[in-house]
Amino acid sequence: MSTTTEELLREKRRRDIPVRRRTAVYVYQAPLRIWHWVNALSITILAITGWLIANPLPTMPGEASDHFVMGYIRFFHFAAAYVFAAAFIFRLYWAFAGNSYAKQLFTLPFWRKGFWEELWHEVRWYAFQETEPRKYYGHNPLAHLFMVVIITVGGIVMMVTGFALYAEQTGLGSWQDQLFGWLIPLVGQSQDVRIWHHWGMWVIVVFVMLHVYTAIREDVMSRQSLISTMISGWRMFKDDRP
Repeated sequence: MSTTTEELLREKRRRDIPVRRRTAVYVYQAPLRIWHWVNALSITILAITGWLIANPLPTMPGEASDHFVMGYIRFFHFAAAYVFAAAFIFRLYWAFAGNSYAKQLFTLPFWRKGFWEELWHEVRWYAFQETEPRKYYGHNPLAHLFMVVIITVGGIVMMVTGFALYAEQTGLGSWQDQLFGWLIPLVGQSQDVRIWHHWGMWVIVVFVMLHVYTAIREDVMSRQSLISTMISGWRMFKDDRP
């Protein structure tokens, strides 16, 4: 191979490297992606079983001892709650062990003026008032805000209220009672905690519907990938402009 040909190939490789860096960025590592889908499954089970617990099925025919329907529903609810809590603890650990994008769920740069300007741009984009979206490696500012408020803060509220109610079954002196039993006398009574827990479920359900809608919408209309990114971890861009 001639020297001229080798130089041309090297020059081509040098030109290609920046293009690949701009069109594909590895954002979400495998542990984070696994957490996302485990979290989605546990929230789905919690919402369905929680609704059935609040709205029990009609009375089954025959002897009550012959049926354990509500028992199974409650078991799946409690099991999914433990999975959700364990996954949340792991996610908190991965915020320190993972890359910079893993920290977004627990950090919110509200002190930065540019964050609020970009957030307002996203609001206008979702309201069809902007002609073109912007590029982001991680969450866009609007998604970032909702993820912190709903998943992080909302998740903590649901775990605290849920385990406080669960402590009534495990009894005085159990670790659930020692860690979360203080909430019921603080709020007033267990029914008040149950109402807050139930309302929290509906807030998360509405968020999930909006999250699925915006993910599909952005996958189609934005300048970057969304759904495939949470499967492969790679953020793919549709153009090479800033």
